[in-house]
Amino acid sequence: MAPIADLKQQWRELCGTEPPSYNRKFLESRLAYRIQEAAYGGLKAETVARLEALGEQLDGGNVVLRRIRAGDDRPIAGTRLVREYQGVQHTVTVLQDGFDYEGRPYRSLSAIARHITGTRWNGWSFFGLKSQRGQA
Repeated sequence: MAPIADLKQQWRELCGTEPPSYNRKFLESRLAYRIQEAAYGGLKAETVARLEALGEQLDGGNVVLRRIRAGDDRPIAGTRLVREYQGVQHTVTVLQDGFDYEGRPYRSLSAIARHITGTRWNGWSFFGLKSQRGQA
């Protein structure tokens, strides 16, 4: 396993930007995708066009609105958050306007954490999206 400093340097070389301050798993998965993309080529032109068309339908091409909807600290819609608690695996799906847990919509991760544990939790911390020092 490569040290995090090596992963960040590889990010700089492959992506030409400073690496994000996310965890090791994030860097490893994005670097793996970038290496595969470099070796086998990126998305097909028709796939890129389709994704752009879907984005236009969602926000009318308004990049500012797109950034507001996504939020800098919010996981991308469709992301699945998994947490094991007291021997039971709990999976939450991030939605555009909230979260889905066990087929029910929730507005916050804290509400889901409270439902699971029966006590008040910071949902971001419970699902490992926030470190002990409060950084997302």
